[in-house]
Amino acid sequence: MIILAFAWPTISFLHALEWFFKTLYRENMENKVVLITGASSAIGEQLAYEYARRKANLVLVARRENRLWGIRENARLLGAKHVLVMAADVVKEEECRRFISDTISYFGHLHHLVNTASLGHNFYFEEATDPAVFPHMMDINFWGNVYPTYVALPYLRQTRGRILVDASMESWLPMPRMSLYAAAKAAVVNFYETLRFELEEDVGITIATHGWIGSDVSRGRFMLEEGAEMQWKEDREVSQLGIVRLAGGHVEEFAKLMVADVCRGYAHAKHPSWYDVFLLYRVFAPDILGWAFRLLLPNDDRAKPTSGRLFPEASSPRKPIAAFSSASPRRLSEVE
Repeated sequence: MIILAFAWPTISFLHALEWFFKTLYRENMENKVVLITGASSAIGEQLAYEYARRKANLVLVARRENRLWGIRENARLLGAKHVLVMAADVVKEEECRRFISDTISYFGHLHHLVNTASLGHNFYFEEATDPAVFPHMMDINFWGNVYPTYVALPYLRQTRGRILVDASMESWLPMPRMSLYAAAKAAVVNFYETLRFELEEDVGITIATHGWIGSDVSRGRFMLEEGAEMQWKEDREVSQLGIVRLAGGHVEEFAKLMVADVCRGYAHAKHPSWYDVFLLYRVFAPDILGWAFRLLLPNDDRAKPTSGRLFPEASSPRKPIAAFSSASPRRLSEVE
């Protein structure tokens, strides 16, 4: 406590100076190369548009290549100089090496790596009837960040580039129905916080955390078909028509904040910032946080596990939640 009493004013003063200078500084992204994983929807899509407005060269990576072509055209209209589209699975190291290598072959360098590929869920842990899907959640949400970072680091060192990571408040704020997702995001945050010390000033890292901002998961259920990538039902119908919608609202606002903060060199980007009050409760009064969850989030609507499905039936009167097909899933795909 004595050390903290002496150190706190000094640290606060230094942070204030750092914030002031970084507020004045903004990296010029014109003609710089930005690679975005999980760029086919939600945060990844909106980040592509934000970088496009700053006239950056883009490399869009996702499994849903048909979505990427429409996003490519939108990005070009918004000001992107060159936009490459690459279909790849970020949980496979060899595919990560391929799209990083192709990026370097085409542009010669890489300035920003943006990792947004993730997979959320909305179910109680005990409702899962097929634990074989559990590793896929970790593959997408954790290894889908690690592999692209591992391959891209040598090139980011050359340009003293930056890594932008899409994390979540659930990494430290326990939310019902999100146990696996929260665990994976916590692993992501701790990985990059540790990596930050290893890289020192050679490569900057911005960890973006958000509360509920609205995304594909709020629009309906998703289905996983045998041997096929996962697509949102509504998304699939739209893509068949060759239409790419510009999502709005909180997702777009958060994307603007993320790009602004990474260009200023901030270590963290948070939206909304008032979520930090829950962190105080988590540290100093966790029981109060638990009582609040039990009062505000009653669990009397929980369904019993049903054979062959990971999530409850679609006919449930509750709000739409995710469901897998009864076939045994082989793999999941990024949805953001």
